[in-house]
Amino acid sequence: MQGQKQVLIGLGANIGNKTQNLERALRLLEQQVGPVLAVSSIYETAPWGKAEQPSFFNQAAMLSTQLDPFRTMEALLDIEKVMGRKRREKWKERIIDLDLLFYDQYIIRTTLLTLPHPFLHLRNFVLVPLAEIAPDFWHPELEKTISELLAESPDKLEVKIFCV
Repeated sequence: MQGQKQVLIGLGANIGNKTQNLERALRLLEQQVGPVLAVSSIYETAPWGKAEQPSFFNQAAMLSTQLDPFRTMEALLDIEKVMGRKRREKWKERIIDLDLLFYDQYIIRTTLLTLPHPFLHLRNFVLVPLAEIAPDFWHPELEKTISELLAESPDKLEVKIFCV
């Protein structure tokens, strides 16, 4: 695996200064993963999974990287740790959440990494920002574009633009 690969990352935050958390995460992604090619607007969404917590700010970013998929995932986890995220409970509030959604058109199923992200097509808080920056990106397993997945999404949670 040589050369630059395109990665799509979902970002989310719902505690602290959410806007600053997303900005800092993007800077760290650029330093540790590679150049940021595109960034969506910031969207405000209700929490998914556990409703009794603050709303989330969500964003999507497209980067170019020379890291392999596993090193890319390690970089995301390292950034979360540096920013103070503690993984205690699933769907709990967090200072930052970084999800590796796609690594080019790779399909990977291991205990450490699943690509494409297995639930992205079910979550509007992922699909709406993704559709803004990569509407024609092809999901290699579902064989549909991001725009098509958003149009067919069963998720009814509102995703509203917070900041362009």
